[in-house]
Amino acid sequence: MRIYNTLTRKKEELETITPGEVKVYACGPTVYNYIHIGNARPLCVFDTFRRYLEYRGYKVNFVQNFTDIDDKIIKRANEEGTDYKTVSEKYIEEFWADVKGMNIREATVHPKATENIDEIISIISTLVEKGYAYPVENGDVYFSPKKFKEYGKLSHQPLEDLEAGARINIGELKKEPMDFALWKGAKPGEPAWDSPWGKGRPGWHIECSAMVRRYLGNTIDIHCGGQDLVFPHHENEIAQSECCNGVPFAKYWMHNGYINVDNVKMSKSLGNFFTVRDVAEKYGYEPIRYLMISSQYRSPINYSVDIIEQCKASLVRLYTCRDSLDFALQNAGETVPDNADEIKKQLDSRREQFCRAMDDDLNTADGIAAVFELVRDINVSVLESGSKDLVAYATKLFDELTGVLGLVYNRKAETLDSDIEALIEARQEARKAKNWAEADRIRDELKAQGIVLEDTPQGVKWHRA
Repeated sequence: MRIYNTLTRKKEELETITPGEVKVYACGPTVYNYIHIGNARPLCVFDTFRRYLEYRGYKVNFVQNFTDIDDKIIKRANEEGTDYKTVSEKYIEEFWADVKGMNIREATVHPKATENIDEIISIISTLVEKGYAYPVENGDVYFSPKKFKEYGKLSHQPLEDLEAGARINIGELKKEPMDFALWKGAKPGEPAWDSPWGKGRPGWHIECSAMVRRYLGNTIDIHCGGQDLVFPHHENEIAQSECCNGVPFAKYWMHNGYINVDNVKMSKSLGNFFTVRDVAEKYGYEPIRYLMISSQYRSPINYSVDIIEQCKASLVRLYTCRDSLDFALQNAGETVPDNADEIKKQLDSRREQFCRAMDDDLNTADGIAAVFELVRDINVSVLESGSKDLVAYATKLFDELTGVLGLVYNRKAETLDSDIEALIEARQEARKAKNWAEADRIRDELKAQGIVLEDTPQGVKWHRA
């Protein structure tokens, strides 16, 4: 598998530190509000990436954090007249509701910043001892990027350019505009923890360095997140981790592209900001997941009503195919057609097509295209064959590939009222008696009740309108 490495700006063959194992860290949400559709993209993309790695036989250790102490969380707590813990726990619960709706699997570990204060203090202490960081009189501790010669290597910008946009805000005691906070001295009314520099709380960037080291080690295989995190968050993670540990932080860096809304970058200030919950209430969760993986992950994607409706229509095609396979499995015979091996070979070619796409920097767009080619093969060759062996073979492959993508996960066995079943049976009897007028009358009666019938070589199928 080849993946695009933001660090080197090229596609590279995936060669893990330990053969057969992959250590992945994905930046998680700051839990002060419902997740928005911008958050949904890395969640869906890197869940699919993890699924594919496991499908290819890797053992994946996947860590995703919760930032549960932060200025935004404290602000929300003050607005609601409560405390940071109440706010963070509330929105962690809401996070679980949304990610489960999108069929995103739990990480191997979901650590919280506040659970790793000792590790955070340990790293900061080492950076101070090595001269990369310094405390100031109000209890803050700052990191000095100028002391890390490779600062800027992820964002591919020289320090001078990065420094041009930096400034020292009122009340900050840092020496240089580019210096960033590792530890923030306690302020009245804010939560705080004991440290060698007085009571305070961690800065944003340091928590990820601490959690990577604690749960995955000094050097990991892959660090991933949204494109917006390249600078300063991931750049700062590299600097503080490599200065502390003396070894490379991550071999590969993967970043997903932005989301636009009606072709305009999503922004609260523009009023085009949507939470996952808002969209799911109108369209369901699965169309959101489909949208997020419908394009190659590094490309920007556009959200609009028309596009989410197209995603729903695509999912209907997948569900229709899967339901048809179920129906055929119940009604197909034991006869194996002469060209069965040829059909299976064609089906297998779709797996190969799918894997080629996914091996090429997780090209889920082409991976989905391979699944729809499989759907066409099933409709043309498998369902018409009436062979239980072929139907079972195709069903297994369909579930295999859609499972990697995390799609077609809302299938439910629907049942009919006894009076509806009786009408369907009566229509079948009318057809056997060649009483076409009565058969058509019953079909129309069922249609009026929202039940649509379809006559197939394997028997009559029904679905709700």
